[in-house]
Amino acid sequence: MDNILNRIEKEFIIRGYSIRTRKAYLIYIKDYIGFCRKFNFKNKHIAVENYILSKHKRNLAPQTINLSLNAIKFLYLRIFKDREEINIKCVKRNRKLPVVLSKKEIKRVILVTRNKKYRLIISLAYAGGLRVSEIINLRVKDLDIEELLIYIRNSKGNKDRISILPIKLKKELYNIKSFKDADDYVFESNRGGKLCTASVQKMFTKSLNIANINKSASFHSLRHSFATHLLENGTNLRYIQKLLGHSNIRTTQTYTEVSNSALKKIKSPL
Repeated sequence: MDNILNRIEKEFIIRGYSIRTRKAYLIYIKDYIGFCRKFNFKNKHIAVENYILSKHKRNLAPQTINLSLNAIKFLYLRIFKDREEINIKCVKRNRKLPVVLSKKEIKRVILVTRNKKYRLIISLAYAGGLRVSEIINLRVKDLDIEELLIYIRNSKGNKDRISILPIKLKKELYNIKSFKDADDYVFESNRGGKLCTASVQKMFTKSLNIANINKSASFHSLRHSFATHLLENGTNLRYIQKLLGHSNIRTTQTYTEVSNSALKKIKSPL
């Protein structure tokens, strides 16, 4: 097992996989190896088939099942150099529309957030369409306040991109910048150092409840709202794709289905 894990780690480094992908793949590879040992499977195809079936029986999400299958394929192809195809297709993913907050709801959430740091975090995430991981990893040098730009580095898929800053936040961001070095995090925990994802998520949920918004929204809904509101304002879909860092325009096109400015103008026949 140790030898296999060492080889996997080397392959991760060579291929430049993100830390998130590494962790997920390792979890499923260890789980799969343990599964094979437990039931003494010798045949690869029977082992993989039964492993994936066990995931289905537990009613796991399609995304989870597909990730575990991709991890197993990586194990055989990249580590064991086994070129024989694993003829199991990925599960069709559940197609759910993103939860979007209206502009009024965004304003309410910001206004009820009394903590200045967290209020700025919510404002900036919505203003630039940032993920929670991008917010907590944001450094002072990544803010070009004069040009109203945010440089987002090593994001999902190890990609860099540029997003936009609103004039409204210039003063607050300048105040932060004046007391920090270029490599410091923009938002730090009370003890110093990087904020944790859980604390930001918890803060957002608290503000959502205080604002009395009964939607199953998460911090990521700020990013969904950013994209949807840009679309409703007439921003070209290609520009939104660039701002969000989507590789495929089809991912961005999801927001055309939740944009409701045109739908609101339609009167019900009743």
